[in-house]
Amino acid sequence: MQASAEAIDATFAADRAAVQAALGRFCAHYLPATPPLAADAMRYTLMGEGKRLRAVLLLAAYRAAGGAGDASDLAAAVEVVHAYSLVHDDLPCMDDDDVRRGRPTVHRVYGVATATAAGLAMVPLAARCATEAARRLGLPAEAGGTILRELMRAAGATGMIGGQLLDLEGERLALSLAELEHIHRAKTGALVTASVRLGGIAAGAGDAVLTALGRYGAAIGLAFQIADDVLDVTATTDQLGKTAGRDLALHKSTYPALLGVEGARARASALVDEACSALEGMHLLTPALEHLARYTVTRRN
Repeated sequence: MQASAEAIDATFAADRAAVQAALGRFCAHYLPATPPLAADAMRYTLMGEGKRLRAVLLLAAYRAAGGAGDASDLAAAVEVVHAYSLVHDDLPCMDDDDVRRGRPTVHRVYGVATATAAGLAMVPLAARCATEAARRLGLPAEAGGTILRELMRAAGATGMIGGQLLDLEGERLALSLAELEHIHRAKTGALVTASVRLGGIAAGAGDAVLTALGRYGAAIGLAFQIADDVLDVTATTDQLGKTAGRDLALHKSTYPALLGVEGARARASALVDEACSALEGMHLLTPALEHLARYTVTRRN
C-alpha cells in the first residue's frame, strides 16, 4: 500500500528535524575550538532555516537501498557542504547578494573576511563529520573512504566549485542550452547527485543501484536549477527568501531566457520523469523519492 502524502510529509519533517539536531551537535562539538567570530558565522549559516533537500534525499535513498540505521549525521554533513557553498556564492566577488533564507547573508552580518574564512572552514568540517558519521553507522573503512571521496569530488573543481567558476565566466555571454546545462550539472547537480549516491553507499548498495540513484540525482539536480531560474523571474523576494531578479541583474543566461517560462517548466518536468524512470527499472522508486522529485519543480521557494 502506498504511503499517503501526509505520511510522507511527516517523515520529511522528522528527517529535517533530525538533521537540524545533528547540525546542532556538530556546532556544539566542533565550533568551540574555532576562533569565536568565525564560529559565530558558521553557526549562523549552519543553523539557519532551509529546505534540507539534499539531506532528505540522502535519507530517502538510504532507506530505498535497504538502509536501516540512523543516517542523519551523514545527511547533515552534506548540508555543511551546501551551507559553505551558499556563504561563498553570496560574497561580493561572486553573486554579491544581501539576503539568504529570509535574513541577511553571512558577509553582511560578519564581514567579507570572516564569511570567507568561515566558508573555507566548513569544508574540512564536512569531511570530518562525514567520516565520523560513516563510522557511527558501522560502515567498513573502505565504504567510509568512498563516502568521503564522493562528497569532496562533488564539492570540488569538477563539481560545485568548477560549476560556480563556469557560471561566473558565463555572465554577459549568450550561452547555449547545452552550455548552460553543463554548468548546472556541476554547480547544482553534483552535490544533489552525490547526496543520493551517498545514501546508497551507506546502505551497502551495489554498482547497478548506485548508477540508477546517480541518474535520478543528476536529473532532479538539473530540474531543481531550472525551477530556481523560473522562480527568479516569477516569485518575489519575500516568497523566495533571497533577492528575486538576481539572474537578470547579473546578466546570466537562464532557462526562461532560452526556453521561455513554460518551456523551462516543461524541460524540468521531463527531467523529473527521467529521474523516476531511472529508479523504476531497478524497483527503487519509493513514494518518498518520487515525491521529492516532483517537489523540486513544484516548490515555491
